[in-house]
Order: sequence, then C-alpha cells, then structure tokens
Amino acid sequence: MISLTDQTGRNIILEKQPSKIISLVPSQTELLFKLGLEKETIGITKFCVRPETWFKDKIKVGGTKTLHLDLINKLTPDVIIANKEENDEIQIKALCEEYPVYISDVKNLNDAIKMIEDLGKITCKEESADSIIQQIKREFSKIKPGKEIRTAYFIWQNPYMSVGHDTFINDMMKQCGFYNVLRSKERYPETNIEELNSLNCELLLLSSEPFPFKEKQVEEIKTAGFKGKIMLVDGEMFSWYGSRLIEAPVYFRQLLQLL
Repeated sequence: MISLTDQTGRNIILEKQPSKIISLVPSQTELLFKLGLEKETIGITKFCVRPETWFKDKIKVGGTKTLHLDLINKLTPDVIIANKEENDEIQIKALCEEYPVYISDVKNLNDAIKMIEDLGKITCKEESADSIIQQIKREFSKIKPGKEIRTAYFIWQNPYMSVGHDTFINDMMKQCGFYNVLRSKERYPETNIEELNSLNCELLLLSSEPFPFKEKQVEEIKTAGFKGKIMLVDGEMFSWYGSRLIEAPVYFRQLLQLL
C-alpha cells in the first residue's frame, strides 16, 4: 500500500504500484517520462508536448481545463496526476470521487522538489526521483546573480498580463536575481507600459507561453515608450516545475550573461 498527502492536504492511498497513470499537466508529464514510466503512463493532455514521442503516441484525454471525463473513465487509471491551478476544479473534484488523484500546488522551487519526491513515491520510483532532485539542487546552486535587476515578466498581451507574488514564475525570477516590480500584486495582474516605467522597470521579459511573444511585440513595446531592456525568453524554463528544472539553471545563467 502507498499512502501520502498531496500538496492540497488530501490523503492519497494506492493499494499497489500503479500500472495505469494519467497525467493532466505538461510539466509533470515530462517528469513521468524522466522517471522512466513509459509503459505505465497511458493518458496525457493535448498540451503535454514533451516528450515528442509521448505527444505523438499517447492517448489524449482533452485539454488541461477541458478534460474528456468519459474517456478517462474508459481508461480506468490507477492514479491521476493533476495540478490545482492548471486543471479545472470541478472536473478534478469529479475525478477525485472515482480515482486516487494527486494534486500538486507548486509556487516555488521547494514545492517543486516536494512534488517530484511525492511522484517518486507514488510510482515507486524513489531512487530516480531523488537523482532528479539532487541534479536540480546542484544546478541551482551554480546560479550566481549579480546586481538585483528591477524586472517584469509578461505572459499575455491585450491586455498585458504579468506575474505577481505567490507564483512559480516569480520564484524563478527571484532565483535569477530578478526583482519583480509587480511582486506585491495578485497572481497574474494586468499592467501597462506607463506603470512599468513608473516602477523604474529595467528589464522586461517576454515569455514564449502562453502567449508566444515575438520580435513584433518587442517593437510594439519599444514604440509604446518602454524605457528598459526587453528580452524574449523561453517560458517553459520559467514555468515548468518538473524535471525541466534540471535544464533551467543552465538557461538562466546564459540569460544573465547577456545582460
């Protein structure tokens, strides 16, 4: 028997090692792959694009917030891996009535490490999970931020949306030495160029997801009068909280060298 408490405080009990797993979160799907759960993972969402072989071959059970519950029921999973923010609360509650559902709630690096540890235990891959955790810790210890840089991070346009406190992206910015000028606001606040200039924002990071910012948007923001430096960044490195965290610090160090 496997028993643990997920990151929302719910107790999860599995009678045996799961042989049928459904993942409803892209970054956690990538983690399951890294844990070596090729055969056990039977279903993913249409947004679980990593690894590409799984995206091509695995059964898609809908979007992260638009799950096909009837299909999930046909697959009769032993456990479902979900996330408090990325999945729809009503749908997840319905699944919790039928199956063991591990719900993660990741707001910082420590939460991510605990989630990896938990999934290692649930899937009986503790050794592999610990190896991933140790790699992540080693790589993050190599980040040596210089002077704190007043920074904003855009995830959307029309309207421009950024990240506030209590978000995983905010913690990744902090790990890099980026001082989030909108950190005191709600999780995903709307903002504008005038506000950023008034906050003496020195650096604006434009993410590749969920809105795919390109050079066109860089020019638009410059034309609108933003006074600081603008950089296009890989959103997966800032927001994927599974095994991608092994790669993220290398990317962050390269980013800092460009400043």
